[in-house]
Amino acid sequence: MRKLDFLAKLRFFKPDSQNDKLPLYKRLLKWIAYSVIIFFGILIIIDLNLFWLFGKSPKISQLKNPKMKTASELYSENGKLIGKYFDENRTPITYKELDTMLVKGLIATEDVRFYNHFGIDLKATLSIFWSMAHGERRGGSTLTQQLVKNLFKTRTNYSTGLFGYIPGVKFIIMKLKEWTSAVKIEMFFSKEEILTMYLNTVDFGNNAYGIKTAAKTYFNTSPSKLKIEQSALLIGMLKAPTKYSPTKNRKASLARRNIVLQQMCKYHVITQEQLDSLKVLPLKLNFSVENNYDSDANYFRNAVARELKTWLKDNELDLYGDGLKVYTSIDPSMQKYAEEAVEKHMKRLQRNFEEHWRGENPWMQSNGVELPGFFDNIVRNSDVYSDLKFKFKEDKDSIDYYLNKPHKMRVFTWNGDKDTTISSLDSIRYYLRFLHAGFVVMEPESGFVKAWVGGINFKNFKYDHVDQSKRQPGSTFKPFVYTSAIEKGMGPCDRIPDVETTYEYMEKGVKKSWRPHNADAICTGESVPLKHAMARSINVVTVQLASRIGWKAVAEMANRLGIKSKLADVPSVCLGSADVNLLELVSAYCPMINGGNKIEPILVTKVVDASGKVIYERKPELKKVLSEETAFMMPIMFTAGMTEYGSTTQALWEYDIFRYNTEFGGKTGTSSNYSDGWFVGVTPKLIGGAWVGGENRSIHFRTSAMGEGCKTALPIFGIFMEKLLADKNYVKYQAKFNRKPKFKTKLEWSCGSFHTIRDSIRRARNDTTLIDGSDIAHDTLNVVE
Repeated sequence: MRKLDFLAKLRFFKPDSQNDKLPLYKRLLKWIAYSVIIFFGILIIIDLNLFWLFGKSPKISQLKNPKMKTASELYSENGKLIGKYFDENRTPITYKELDTMLVKGLIATEDVRFYNHFGIDLKATLSIFWSMAHGERRGGSTLTQQLVKNLFKTRTNYSTGLFGYIPGVKFIIMKLKEWTSAVKIEMFFSKEEILTMYLNTVDFGNNAYGIKTAAKTYFNTSPSKLKIEQSALLIGMLKAPTKYSPTKNRKASLARRNIVLQQMCKYHVITQEQLDSLKVLPLKLNFSVENNYDSDANYFRNAVARELKTWLKDNELDLYGDGLKVYTSIDPSMQKYAEEAVEKHMKRLQRNFEEHWRGENPWMQSNGVELPGFFDNIVRNSDVYSDLKFKFKEDKDSIDYYLNKPHKMRVFTWNGDKDTTISSLDSIRYYLRFLHAGFVVMEPESGFVKAWVGGINFKNFKYDHVDQSKRQPGSTFKPFVYTSAIEKGMGPCDRIPDVETTYEYMEKGVKKSWRPHNADAICTGESVPLKHAMARSINVVTVQLASRIGWKAVAEMANRLGIKSKLADVPSVCLGSADVNLLELVSAYCPMINGGNKIEPILVTKVVDASGKVIYERKPELKKVLSEETAFMMPIMFTAGMTEYGSTTQALWEYDIFRYNTEFGGKTGTSSNYSDGWFVGVTPKLIGGAWVGGENRSIHFRTSAMGEGCKTALPIFGIFMEKLLADKNYVKYQAKFNRKPKFKTKLEWSCGSFHTIRDSIRRARNDTTLIDGSDIAHDTLNVVE
């Protein structure tokens, strides 16, 4: 007799010659055993991807540490959730946060033997064939198998190898992979953990992933507070989220909910009386879909994503799927006040702008002629033109026809979005007329950004005018000139004549001349103190100072304080001819207010990963960039804007902000054709910067009476500070500037006595590195040694 294999040693296995002598039941057992062994052998072969015939399966490491896409959360400084980032809106919860009836209802409906199987329910699997024989369709997947399918996307993210190309074989391979992975899942996790993972992964439709988001989306509640009929509805949706959606197919959803309730009754989760009463209840939703931009500060939310982009890439992290917690410096109440200030002022300003240009397009030139080609260029660069061009190729007649064809459209207005019928061309004209704004508030000592408003309406205008837009800052750049002069040894009371001068200079190898003039085209010819010249924004004095210091030195000072944009070495740089963004401008003002320390703006204070580990942290880093004397004098220069006759900053007196024991200063700015209005307001504890202008530089006011920064941008700061200082929770921001210098000499700030501030500092420090002031007239300060 030939040698038997190990299987033949079993009692019911005999050599082939003896097979016919075995009883029928033993022969059946024999073939069942063979089938089971072959079946598990196939599972092992598929799992190992033998000869690359079956494609890869989830690895052990993946099964032990399953990763699901989880929304990252954005928090304010006080820990308030203010926004999310997600591809799949999912927030995981623990088993303890699940309602008992929810769990029991799920098991009764989807996997009644869940606690008795090891990932594969053989009885349910065999019953599939019985159902098919009777013309029925039913699933045999356990919750664990469904978890594998949901968690690892085995049917889309994993190949089926060479055998997968054989018709009908692909499905079998995928199913067997789910079985092997389900068994492994059962080995590594408890039943409670599997249930929790399952409910955290499933899709409930309407961008609601996981039970926590689903409970909030459909009922505005948490999983632990779900009612029985609510749990039944959500469980019922799992079979087909779209088909049984309560928002899209209420009848089918109601019927499916009642089937779940019947299953719960069948397996004694609820009583017959409860079933009878619950089945007659109507669907009652509190429906609200959460999207990426359901945030209290959407412009800021996007700015944080831009801020972290490089760091996330370097650390191979996904902001939209890794479940990070991002903590920021933003203050929710200050953010609210900032948004309200922008809305209140811009709504009024837009009304004035429309009246100013009534019957005309705001891109007219000073000679009353519309800017040639302006509107045509805007149209050709629009999305609607690109779509039509792609659709109709170069058929100009068709493109023009559809551009001019009226159609239904929902447009933004300051009184709420409005449905209208309008052509694409007219809609472009309509939106071009809107003025836009940016506003940001920082603490000068810490660099923490407390409020950020990037535009007038995020839903309709997503472009951020705080850090994405660059425009000419005009006179808000002048403080860098005066800081340079004071750093070189001049003082607030040193005088320079208010006279026009012609300047010869070289630009890119070409000899040029420039004769700047004042905004009102008037020069008094008198010598004026520097603090008066800065307060009144006298151009010719500013340029004279810059010429003495050097255009390059002015640019270097601006860069030294925080301006990162490229600044040309030309005379006009001192009047703000180079484009900058609002954020860098405000941050560059900080050293002039905080004692001379450069500080980077901080949006994100720390990032915590899904396991609770702090993986990023940022704290203020101060770098001394100005001398003590300059740092002491610059607040004097700014506050002179509130006291010097004719100062544009004096428009702040219109606001109820001066009864709070707080000192104010600031600088306005306006570009040459009134297309850009700026204001940077300063207090000892806060700096706020505002920009206002059209989407295009050609869109502008025509007169200084309406187009200057003190009219267009300053009111945003004034309204914001009114709201902030009236709030008793912000008493800490009430402060006055230090009037006691750290250096030895005591100074009384009144121009008209014996020694100049420059000379007093020279004596105090024995400093001889001062600007040659031989032709500068000196007004003096009283010096008390």
